[in-house]
Amino acid sequence: MTPADAEQLAYSWQLALRAERKSPQTLKTYGDGVAQFLAYCTENNVEPMTRSSLNIFTAHLLDKGAAASTARARQLAVRRFSSWLAEEGEITADPFLGIKAPKLDERVIEPLTSDELRGLIKACTPPKGATPAEMLRHRRDEAMLRLMLESGMRAGEVVALQLADVDLPGGVATVTRGKGGKGRIVPFGPEVALALDRYLRLRRSHRLADRTDLWLGDRGKGFSYDALHKTLAMRADAAGIVGFHPHKLRHTAAHRWLAAGGSESGLMAVAGWTRPDMLMRYTKAQASARVAEEARGLNLGEL
Repeated sequence: MTPADAEQLAYSWQLALRAERKSPQTLKTYGDGVAQFLAYCTENNVEPMTRSSLNIFTAHLLDKGAAASTARARQLAVRRFSSWLAEEGEITADPFLGIKAPKLDERVIEPLTSDELRGLIKACTPPKGATPAEMLRHRRDEAMLRLMLESGMRAGEVVALQLADVDLPGGVATVTRGKGGKGRIVPFGPEVALALDRYLRLRRSHRLADRTDLWLGDRGKGFSYDALHKTLAMRADAAGIVGFHPHKLRHTAAHRWLAAGGSESGLMAVAGWTRPDMLMRYTKAQASARVAEEARGLNLGEL
């Protein structure tokens, strides 16, 4: 099979993934991974559907400085594609069955500090004389930030929210389809409700107010996953935060929940985790600090 043949079949695979109701982010991740692999095979005149081609491609990514998690995601996309090809009878057998994924580094992601969080929120303050479009943008970004910081919702889940998913009086948002197709109810407090209300009041006068999407983008566009990354990165730059990524908000929300005395089971339910190892992964950075604070409160040395 040539790279050109594989490219045509990759289009059919994307149709199959949509039929399976994969999330937009999953479609993008898988699509990008296979596209990069096939482009590499074309440039280097490599037969794509061989174990050596995938191993060489993965090594190429790592040699170029890609994180192990990125190389792993790209490899996984190609493996999912080859598995589909075998199921559809386009190839006689899956050549990548049993191939090993790159070992992941055990990274520790520090949560944002209280000062950094205040800086992020302050960066969303509308300037004097702001136009209606600028006011909407500032209020939208503040509402998104506050919602993500309190609830720990994934970026893709926030982007996918519809107007009907938000119940301001009840203080809950409904994630209709989270990771793995699972939905859940996410509570939020008065500050988030206030920020959302300020945004929604401005949204009512927008020319796209009839759209069912909760968030409206700039210049009359919808609000995409990439737009969320871009706009929050801009707020982080304004706040002087180095190395910001929207996913840090999820780590920060998890740490703040436990630091405030919230239960681990409650955090897992709100965050949409079904495995305890995910809890440890997201909260390990400040685990020692939380334990020390708990020990001081217990004061077990007093006899």
